[in-house]
Amino acid sequence: MLKAAAESNEVLTVRLAPVGRETVQDRVYAELRRALIGGLFEPGQILTIRSLADALATSTMPVREAISRLITEKALEALPNRSARVPPVTPERMDDLLRARILIEGEAIALAAARMTPRAIASIENIIAEWDDVRALKHEKDVDREVTLNQSFHFEIYHACGSAVLMPVIESLWLQSGPCIRVAIYAFSEAGEVDTANYHRAIAAALTAGDGDAAREALVADISRPFAYLRSKLRAEAARRKDRS
Repeated sequence: MLKAAAESNEVLTVRLAPVGRETVQDRVYAELRRALIGGLFEPGQILTIRSLADALATSTMPVREAISRLITEKALEALPNRSARVPPVTPERMDDLLRARILIEGEAIALAAARMTPRAIASIENIIAEWDDVRALKHEKDVDREVTLNQSFHFEIYHACGSAVLMPVIESLWLQSGPCIRVAIYAFSEAGEVDTANYHRAIAAALTAGDGDAAREALVADISRPFAYLRSKLRAEAARRKDRS
């Protein structure tokens, strides 16, 4: 009987071990992906395998594999010494990302306009209300919360579009543009800008009315604004550096 129990335990261990390893790898990848999409890493930030493993309380192997996947997806750039970098912000990169986002996300929100339920509308309105509360506090540490709310607002809408093909494309674009959005929020805060929620209200109003064209137009205005602001800021900084040289 003991022998049978031992054999049974051995089989159970063999069955569970591969699942455990796969789960850690998937969770590490999902967490890093979430952080990039939410803009929790800054453009140009260097990420080492060891520091990420320590932060995630895991070994280096699943982190290494996750970084490799994210490099393949163009969300990170490979660096020597077992590290990677969040791509820096450049006007060319921003223009390219903006064009793609307007095309893909514009179509997604037009499709979503005819599919938004009262529950989905209430959800995005609650997100706007929470955004107002966060902005009223005017605390630097709330930037992380702002980028998370911004992502939640948009993806609540996109998930209603009904397209299994568009969603992975949108997620890939946000993987690449998330860090840019974070920089834009910082820049808007420095300038005292508080109109983000107003753009989201325009989107919500169009969706409530079921007007796909108006929703697309409001979305383009919303996502174009931070890219235009950053482009202007980068060019001004480049001009100042040129004057000093």
